[in-house]
Amino acid sequence: MTKASVKALHQNTPLLRAAPGLFDHPEVWLKMDALQPSGSFKLRGVGRLVQQSAADGAKAIVCASGGNAGFAATHAAVALGLPVAIVLPLTSSAAVAERLAACGAEVLRHGVVWDEAHAFAVRLAAERGAAYVHPFDHPLLWAGHSTLVDEVVEAGIGFDAVVTAVGGGGLFCGIVEGLRRHGLGQVPVIAVETEGAASLHAALAAGEPVSLPAITSIATSLGARRVANEAFERARSHPTLAVQVSDAEATAACLRFAQAHRVLVEPACGAALAAVDRHARGFRRVLVEVCGGMGVSLELLRSWTEPATIKA
Repeated sequence: MTKASVKALHQNTPLLRAAPGLFDHPEVWLKMDALQPSGSFKLRGVGRLVQQSAADGAKAIVCASGGNAGFAATHAAVALGLPVAIVLPLTSSAAVAERLAACGAEVLRHGVVWDEAHAFAVRLAAERGAAYVHPFDHPLLWAGHSTLVDEVVEAGIGFDAVVTAVGGGGLFCGIVEGLRRHGLGQVPVIAVETEGAASLHAALAAGEPVSLPAITSIATSLGARRVANEAFERARSHPTLAVQVSDAEATAACLRFAQAHRVLVEPACGAALAAVDRHARGFRRVLVEVCGGMGVSLELLRSWTEPATIKA
């Protein structure tokens, strides 16, 4: 399968200047991947991996996901006429499971955290003879995610820093790949995690990828206990500022964003939004990847901002 032979399943999403008052920073641009058909950036890479799996002869797709990669895999598999099974960890909400099923996926539950769901899904794919689609650790995923940088460059918007949330590290890898492809290897990436889901921060502190003992953040979409090895290596070779925000900061940012741009995003995405004023002050023009997320609703947004629900 060549790049020219298959039409991508993701969309070129809007690039918007942040609404006045959303940030203290004077110029912030928002890459609105929350508006992808699957609800998040994941369709860029997962869609490409599912397409390649189909081209290689796959007759079914299996993916372990806390939600967003599952929606992307389901969207892609259904578009290609393939059956798809999504393995959710038990921490994923019933609403996410119901929406995945409504989209056409077979939904299974296994494990307390994503890592356990992943191990089960790999075995399931082998038993069924299906293609396993990893949600963040595969070169085709990174190449797919890198297209967001292509789109920003093509729009003619210059920037001197990128702010993004980091979970397993696939989006981060893609952004670094896209920057390097356009000769922007000097542009730093502010890599944001929530406290309690900071596997990249832990890896950089330890000098090697390590497994967190548990995920304790409300931002379950960032809940990979161990960051991808390639994300760790790219964070060491590319100018990277790994930072953390609290659940309270992330969820408050989700609320501010909804009020300013009338778009709902998950706390995982709110983490990136929350980091702009604190960690991007020294940059002139900032690009924020609004990664989105399907595990959000008005009811959940209200509950997340209740003081008893979140950690300060």
